[in-house]
Amino acid sequence: MINAMEQALLVKIGGSLKEAGELLDELSAYPGPLVLVHGGGPRIAEWLNRMGFETHFHRGLRITPPEQMEVVEMVLTTLGKYLAEGLSRRGRPSIALTGRDAGLLEAQPLDPLLGRVGEVTAVHTQVIHKLLQAGLTPLIAPIGLDAQGPLNINADTAAGAIAGALHLPAIFLTDVVGVLREAKDPSSRFPQLNPAQVQALIQEGTISGGMIPKVEAALNALHKGAPWAAIAKGTQGILQQVLEGSAGTRVVGG
Repeated sequence: MINAMEQALLVKIGGSLKEAGELLDELSAYPGPLVLVHGGGPRIAEWLNRMGFETHFHRGLRITPPEQMEVVEMVLTTLGKYLAEGLSRRGRPSIALTGRDAGLLEAQPLDPLLGRVGEVTAVHTQVIHKLLQAGLTPLIAPIGLDAQGPLNINADTAAGAIAGALHLPAIFLTDVVGVLREAKDPSSRFPQLNPAQVQALIQEGTISGGMIPKVEAALNALHKGAPWAAIAKGTQGILQQVLEGSAGTRVVGG
């Protein structure tokens, strides 16, 4: 029987380098195989601003005109290399990828109003399996590909699609301890929810704002084939705590 801490996991991490040191320490110490997906919103905004572009959002998603897509891809690709280097230096050899590599993420545009923003339509998992078999940790930036070129994909939804395709549990690391009954009370954390409960909490307004994309990504992971998904705060020891059920909110089928 496999030890819980040797369970292969997909972990979605944020794109901030400010807190990256502690998080990379945590990830590099995990004894089991990992597939990592990273975001990069703050750094993308910073670089777009530096280059004179304005940033606009529609329904919580960054509008990405074609002329901004090159900057988005540059930032996410470079960030992946930094994170892969950090993990490799800590003893977990890692390879940074985007959806361009080996046709990893096929995608299609999500909404004409969003420009080059996409959703995953297919995950070609062969390259991920080969890297894991070689003892390497894949670190994936959420760039998809259609016939016209790269598409910017929300990192949470990309992580859900990849976890589903790999049939791996997905852990979404964020800045809150999980889904809360009372927004400012960490002790009101829901340890476990099923899809019907999640939808009811959205309808009543308990799950709102930035937590909605997180739980929707968790539901998407389940729908695509992940055995379970969890939302948790990226602190020291969090992977073990989530596996033990003592931290985060686990979303399960049923």
